[in-house]
Amino acid sequence: MSRPEIMKRSFRRCLLCAAFSAAAVPLLTTAQSFPSKSIRVFTAEPGGGLDMLGRLIGQGAAPSLGQPMIILNRGADSGVEAAVTVAKAPPDGHTLLLYGSTMWTQPFLRANLPYDPVRDFAPITVAVVSINVLVVNRALPVRNVKELISLAKARPGELNYASGPAGTTTQLAAELLMQMTGTKMVRVNYRGNAPAIADVISGQVQLMFPTSGVGALHVKSGRLKGLAVTSAEPSPLFPGMPTVAESGVPGFESVTMSGLFAPTDTPAAIIQRLNQEVVRVLNMAEVKTILMNSGVEVVGSAPEHLASMLKSEMAKWGKVIKAAGVRAE
Repeated sequence: MSRPEIMKRSFRRCLLCAAFSAAAVPLLTTAQSFPSKSIRVFTAEPGGGLDMLGRLIGQGAAPSLGQPMIILNRGADSGVEAAVTVAKAPPDGHTLLLYGSTMWTQPFLRANLPYDPVRDFAPITVAVVSINVLVVNRALPVRNVKELISLAKARPGELNYASGPAGTTTQLAAELLMQMTGTKMVRVNYRGNAPAIADVISGQVQLMFPTSGVGALHVKSGRLKGLAVTSAEPSPLFPGMPTVAESGVPGFESVTMSGLFAPTDTPAAIIQRLNQEVVRVLNMAEVKTILMNSGVEVVGSAPEHLASMLKSEMAKWGKVIKAAGVRAE
């Protein structure tokens, strides 16, 4: 190779290196300058699990970020207001959304929803996962899921299940079970967990799929019979309890992810910074203990995992909701 050709190739390499360096400077600058003000995190009603999760994350991440994380509760409409607010916010990482599955099942429950769960948000992390537990009244003559299915098939439309608002896991887990087993049970709607659980305990309603935090109290006290958990694998929250899947309904799984999102087009460097800080906080021993005691399991995933799970969850529950004819109430 002649000397001029060598010089030309070296010059091209220098140009490429300069281009790459120039492209990296804005990302580096963006990451170093973020955050420049307080970070607002929109989530569900005060006093609930997501509210507590947000405050734990905020308290743990603020010192390292150098700015406070302010938790703002907007959950009266299943996350619609919170999602719209974040979707329309500047994509600079200072406005975030911390929400669970109701945020991304709403498009199947309502017409003309003013946000798109995939298009309008940049995933940061799956923070935690919450499971449900299948519980029945102690007098119901069943000892496991197989016997419950047999009873439901023998008495179609006679068993009632307690449910929270339309589209929540307390309803969708039951709808999934019926669709996968060809059974028919009747939904009894409640405004909250407390009256629903009370009616299952008293026998006015036969069964329910409460969240693990609520169900664990009554299973451990003996007021309700716990038959199975809704996760794909056995849960440390219910030692020794089988899953619905291994109890005669292969493939059954119903869990709630709680994810952290930023507006779409938020720079990758900011997403990565937020992911690192939040995952670090979630993996603190004291934070894990608090969350486990409240009935949820820490995940702390990469952004790509949340993006993948969001799409698969929407595909799955969209089919269940459509088949069951579930609509927002």
